[in-house]
Amino acid sequence: MQKIKELFAKYYEQISYLFFGALATLLNFVLLNVFQALGGLAFAAGAGNVLNNAICILFAYWTNRTFVFKSRAHGAAAWGEFGKFVGCRIFTAVLDQLIMFGGVTLLGPSVTFMPAALWANLVKLFSQVVVIVSNYVFSKILIFAKKQ
Repeated sequence: MQKIKELFAKYYEQISYLFFGALATLLNFVLLNVFQALGGLAFAAGAGNVLNNAICILFAYWTNRTFVFKSRAHGAAAWGEFGKFVGCRIFTAVLDQLIMFGGVTLLGPSVTFMPAALWANLVKLFSQVVVIVSNYVFSKILIFAKKQ
């Protein structure tokens, strides 16, 4: 048990990033499917995906700042941190949007071997892997970098 505690302490940042990243991904999938049920596939992959990303960006900032990187920035520094976070997340949200558009709108009609809703979820899964890795690199290097 002690060894597990030591490993958790040593890799806390990576473990907590994966945990909260999984929660953000779950939220992303829930919203994708809610928007798909309410507005159809085109809405979910288009305007709904933009709204989905905005909600997930705010959730991710709060969890990354509070639990993962444990930022203590206040005032102007905190606003700067938030601005960099949102800027990087907008970049990866655009990347997500491009992957969703290409996978669902352009490629999706030619995918006849599975239901469109399942295909949209698979495209979203691929997109989330790309986005999560990119976001961790941005957060670690640009946003919540420890000042030495």
